Amino acid sequence: MKSVIRVDLPEQSYDIAIAQSKQDARATQDAQASTAAGGLDDLGVWMSRLKLGKKVLVVSNPAIFKKYGERAIAGLTLVGFEVSTCTLPAGERYKTLKSIEKIYDVALQQRLERSSTIVALGGGVVGDMAGFAAATWLRGINVVQVPTSLLAMVDSSVGGKTGVNHPKGKNLIGAFHQPRFVLIDPSVLKTLPPREFRAGMAEVIKYGVIWDAELFTKLEEAKRLDQLRYINEELLQIILSNSCQAKADVVSKDEKEAGLRAILNYGHTIGHAVESLTGYKLVNHGEAVAIGMVAAGQIALQLKMWKPEEAQRQDALIQKAGLPTQLPSVVDIEAIIDTLQTDKKVKDGKVRFVLPTQIGAVTVTDQVPADVIRQVLQQMQAS
Repeated sequence: MKSVIRVDLPEQSYDIAIAQSKQDARATQDAQASTAAGGLDDLGVWMSRLKLGKKVLVVSNPAIFKKYGERAIAGLTLVGFEVSTCTLPAGERYKTLKSIEKIYDVALQQRLERSSTIVALGGGVVGDMAGFAAATWLRGINVVQVPTSLLAMVDSSVGGKTGVNHPKGKNLIGAFHQPRFVLIDPSVLKTLPPREFRAGMAEVIKYGVIWDAELFTKLEEAKRLDQLRYINEELLQIILSNSCQAKADVVSKDEKEAGLRAILNYGHTIGHAVESLTGYKLVNHGEAVAIGMVAAGQIALQLKMWKPEEAQRQDALIQKAGLPTQLPSVVDIEAIIDTLQTDKKVKDGKVRFVLPTQIGAVTVTDQVPADVIRQVLQQMQAS
C-alpha cells in the first residue's frame, strides 16, 4: 500500500497523498507514509511545498463546508495563504454553467490571479465544477482536489477530467485540467451517508474488473462492503491505494483518452444514460455505474467475450456492495438507446462500449448490435 502515489504526465506530474491514522504511520518505516499521516489539517503544509500563489479560493457545498471548511481554512491560513470561499448547492442537477458563473463571480471579486489556486473541498460534483472553473478562469489556474466522498477519492479527483452537464447529457461541457495535488483524508468518510459510500464502491469494483484482479479478490473476501463500518482500516487503505494507483497507471499512459483511458468508462456508457434520463434524482452516479457494469457484463456474455462464472462474480460483488443490478422500471429502453448516441465516446456515429474479457481485463469495441443492447436491457428491467 502506497501513501503517496505519483501521476506521471509529460507536462505536469502530481502526487496523490493518502493520509493514514497516526497508529498506521508509527507502524511503518516508510518515510513517505509518516509524512502522509497528516490529513485535512495539513492541507496548507502540503500546498506550501508546491510554490503556489498566495490567493486560494475554497469551493465546496454547504453541508461539507460546515463539517470541514474551518479545518481546511485554518490549515491554509496558518502557512500564509489568503483564503476566500464559494459554496454551491449540493447535487448533480446543480452541476451547470450557472453554478460555474458563481465561482467566476467570487474569483473576480477576490482578484484571483494566474498563480492563484482553487481548492475543491467536496465530492465529485464539487470537484468537477471547481476543476472546470480553474481550467477556464484566466485561461487556466491551479486546482487542488480535496475529495470528501469515496467516489471522488478513488475516481473523479484524479485524472484531470472536469466539466458540467448539458440538459441533454452528462459532462458534455468540460476540459482536461490536471490538479496540482490531491489530498485524501479517509477520516472524513465517517460522516459520509451510507448510500454515498456504496456509490463509491461501484467505482472501486470497476477498477477490480478493468485492471486489478487482486483488488477484486480482496473485495470478494470481505464479509460486507455496503457500509464503511464493516470495512477494516487495512482494507480501506487497500481500496484507496489500489484504486488510485490503477487510475494513475492508466492516466499516465493516456492523459486525454486517446486510447487506453477509455477503459475507465466501464459501466458509464449505459450508466450516464440512466442518470440523465432519471433527472439525476432517482439514481446517483455510483448506482448508475453499477447498473451499467451489469449491462456491460451481460452484453459481453451475449457476445461470448467472457465466461458466465465471471459475470456472476461481478454481479455478486455489486450486490454485496448494496448496489442495484436492475434497470429502474420508469426508464424507457428506447430512450436509453437514443441517448447513447449523444455519449462523448461515440466515434463516427458508433457507440463504443467497454466490455470485460476476464476479471482484471477489458476491451473497447464499437461492434455491439442495438438488438443485443435492447435484449440485455429488457432482461434487466425491474418489473
